[in-house]
Amino acid sequence: MSLSRRAVLARSVVGSATLAAAAAVPAMSGPLGAAAAADPGAGGYEIGVGLSDITGPAAECGMMGYSQLEQQTAGIHLRPRARAFIIGHGGQRVVFVVADNGMIFQSVHHGVLAELARRFGDRYTEQNVLLTSTHSHATCGGSSNDYAYNLSILGFQQQVYDAEVDGIVAAIVAADADLGPGSLALGRGELHNASVNRSRVAWELNPVADKQHFPAAIDPAVTALSLVKGGRQVGAITWFATHNTSMTNENRLISSDNKGYASFAYEHIEHGVRYLDGAPDFVAAFAQTNPGDMSPNLNLRPGSGPTEDEFENTRIIGERQYAASKAALAQARSMSGPVDSMLCYIDLADIAVDGRFTPDGQPKRTAPAAAGVSLVAGSVEDGPGLPGAPIPEGVRNPFLQALGGHDAPVPAWLADAQAPKAIAAPLGLLPPVPWVPNVLPIQLVRLGELYLAAAGGEFTITSGLRVRRAVAAALGVPLQQVLLQGYANAYHEYVTTPEEYDAQQYEGASTLFGRYTLCAYQQEFARLATAFAARQAVPRGPAPRDVSNLQPNFQPGAGPDTLPPGRSFGDVLTQPAPAYAPGAQVAAEFVSAHPKHNIRRNGTFLEVQRRQASGEWVRVANEGEWAVKFFWSKRGTAESVARFTWDIPADATPGRYRFQHYADSLSPDGALHPFTGTTNDFQVG
Repeated sequence: MSLSRRAVLARSVVGSATLAAAAAVPAMSGPLGAAAAADPGAGGYEIGVGLSDITGPAAECGMMGYSQLEQQTAGIHLRPRARAFIIGHGGQRVVFVVADNGMIFQSVHHGVLAELARRFGDRYTEQNVLLTSTHSHATCGGSSNDYAYNLSILGFQQQVYDAEVDGIVAAIVAADADLGPGSLALGRGELHNASVNRSRVAWELNPVADKQHFPAAIDPAVTALSLVKGGRQVGAITWFATHNTSMTNENRLISSDNKGYASFAYEHIEHGVRYLDGAPDFVAAFAQTNPGDMSPNLNLRPGSGPTEDEFENTRIIGERQYAASKAALAQARSMSGPVDSMLCYIDLADIAVDGRFTPDGQPKRTAPAAAGVSLVAGSVEDGPGLPGAPIPEGVRNPFLQALGGHDAPVPAWLADAQAPKAIAAPLGLLPPVPWVPNVLPIQLVRLGELYLAAAGGEFTITSGLRVRRAVAAALGVPLQQVLLQGYANAYHEYVTTPEEYDAQQYEGASTLFGRYTLCAYQQEFARLATAFAARQAVPRGPAPRDVSNLQPNFQPGAGPDTLPPGRSFGDVLTQPAPAYAPGAQVAAEFVSAHPKHNIRRNGTFLEVQRRQASGEWVRVANEGEWAVKFFWSKRGTAESVARFTWDIPADATPGRYRFQHYADSLSPDGALHPFTGTTNDFQVG
């Protein structure tokens, strides 16, 4: 992000800690299949899974991740979703959510917790709810209340915020309703052809002992958790470090990218999940860990590697993660042990770091946020930033003008504190309030023998390793039992090691709180883990800010729709051909309306239908699935055209098919009018 890219609150933090976190490692026994068959409730867990759509407006909404003003949504390919898992044991519960979006911003974290409190009271709070993101760069932006992350979006977007909050809450509600006895199994493996180190120059500055942990300069670890109820697998969570940037900054279609495809392959292709057919019977999430310097673009160019086609790259990198998950779970062993969690807040802009956690053994401090010059260029391996402008588009950006510009002086003390960073923008000192959050949550979650150290940054593989070591030492458990869970509960860009920071590559320039940011994290996670292990309360820490009342928006809205002369909404402008062979692509165009009028969350803009022998038309595919693409375009000032393509499966059932398009038009009086458009039918096979 470059600037916007890679670029009811609980009482005092107690953490349930039903058993000391440093207790002996729970025994693991028996392969997954045997454990599930022998006792569906083995392990004494209660398990629930849920899934919901979080897709925002499919037209004229800035996309989150690459900080390109011109990258606005213009259709949908693979709908982003929120996947929720509730795991309970011994009276304690943990909620774990993986959202197919750019980041979990503090605004969304706060909104989800507030709604959970309204629905459930104190059952689910900041203490036992962990929200994470896959970090797709092909989804809607604007859900943040932080100005730096809304610059290229042109402000806060209520529709996007609502879609994310409502979708995450709906997934959690579904998981709560799904709770029942179950068991867990944990598998591990490695994946070596789905990531490459995009910042090798910086990584090479790390000590030999760190580099020896990653012989290929990547983190190949795959950790997979299987959730079983009634002898049947109902869910899987897979952690692997690679950026979710197979789709480039030239793309305009909403997509959950490679991790979204991995979920789609597991859920839809293997388990037959149909996302419009009610509650799924299987949910698979592909979570991040510490992918700050890990790229899926294996040739170190955007959209390149293993092929030169961004859609194929998305599929292949996703398929490799899916296959790695399956391989890990094939060796999984059932596990037991407590479920627990603990969260507190820290002020990353002002932490005194003890010399035990610094490279030279001397006390250090973090500093208010500042963006380095290299941040502006973006990561050239995944998608360059904005050339020639330290802040997107300079004075041509009305959002920036509303904030009073960005030319605040850089005081000498901040330059010294951030050295050797060359500061492009002192984000923590800009008016009217700091443009990024500095009071941020850290959280520890225990799921049996697996521990998640969760924070809101993009940790490089080596910075993640050091946090894991600090937590494992404090808990007294083996290193492999601790994962760094990035993109969690908030977002503040990168965390590099001090050595990597000195290179001031993109990731170092994006480490906003200075050279000792990681050292502060090591110290604070060690403090939290020590309390966690000893069953001691820790103070909640400083209160996170709420600036939701200071959110300008300069993104044009969608006004009344207009029609071409002699046309009606839903008319077919381009009909399919009369017949197609399996493997061919069908295309059709409709007179449509602006997608912002009805974003159709948990719905679709298109059904591909097949005629039954009875004459009834049944849905066989829909927009939001891999084989269907929706392209929106505008003609004139307010005429919308919806173009759909369907890649016919090679094993498609022969017969008569048609497209049916759904949307809502807005009339000048402000009323919405649903309409349907239907193509001629066509023969397949």
